[in-house]
Amino acid sequence: MAALFGARVRRLRTAAGLTQAELGDRTHVVSTRITQIERASGAKPTLELARALDAALGAEDLLVELWPYVYRQAFPDWSRRFMQYAERAVAVREYAAHVVPGLLQTEDYARAVLRVGRTLGSEEQLEERVAFRLGRQERLGTPDRPELWVVLDEAVLRRPVGGQGVMREQLERLLRTRAEPHITVQVLPFDQGEHEVMGGSLTVLTMPDGSEVAYTEGAHYGQLIEDPDEVRSFALTYDRLRAAALPPLMSLDMIRSVREDNHRGAKVPSRSERRRLAQEQLQQSGRRQLRGGGRRVPRGRRPGP
Repeated sequence: MAALFGARVRRLRTAAGLTQAELGDRTHVVSTRITQIERASGAKPTLELARALDAALGAEDLLVELWPYVYRQAFPDWSRRFMQYAERAVAVREYAAHVVPGLLQTEDYARAVLRVGRTLGSEEQLEERVAFRLGRQERLGTPDRPELWVVLDEAVLRRPVGGQGVMREQLERLLRTRAEPHITVQVLPFDQGEHEVMGGSLTVLTMPDGSEVAYTEGAHYGQLIEDPDEVRSFALTYDRLRAAALPPLMSLDMIRSVREDNHRGAKVPSRSERRRLAQEQLQQSGRRQLRGGGRRVPRGRRPGP
């Protein structure tokens, strides 16, 4: 993809009658940087530079549209493959142990999360990753959007990532999912104790043909699972987490309580109350399907309560 990007730049530059030095002047970089881009050598172009090249060459956003595919090559192979699957998935089931999943992060929350770690070399690279993450969220607003079912560990709500202001905005974003029929959010409370995915996250993706893949991730590693037997085992693990979590409406009440700084007095329902609420949730889910909300998932693969 870097070679394709470079070839497009060279072709557009030649058509415009510009030398590498002249294009460098127009985009405020040295001519050797243009040489590197055209030869697909050296550092990959930044999003800001892709925009500048687009404007200077009159490319009508062609280079900006290619940039995510070039930038994706900076990720490990297993991460790139997971993103390729995720772009086609018709259903996404995700358990998050530490932070809000990327598909539901606000810009400031995403920036705070991505700033932590040892993989960023500059503020410019940070902003590129934020832009890439927010770009992935755009699919949730398209006609082929996936069904998204998220289980958040209670720790996700309690940890003020980015500070109180950023966290409050993030909690408000989670509360707004109630108005989005294709998104369901649940909270797994602390009192559920130990479980099979402690210390990491788990995502199960359902593809258009009904097949599934799973993805597990820790602080500094990730693993894509494609073997059908292993994927079924992870899907079952996810279903157990979802069954142990608070029903969606009660989960939103808990999120609201944390947002209002009343979490110490929040009432966590007993297991018998949760079973009753789960039955109500199932009935509501059935009514939602009758109304035609969300995208249809292949038979036998649709997440249940």
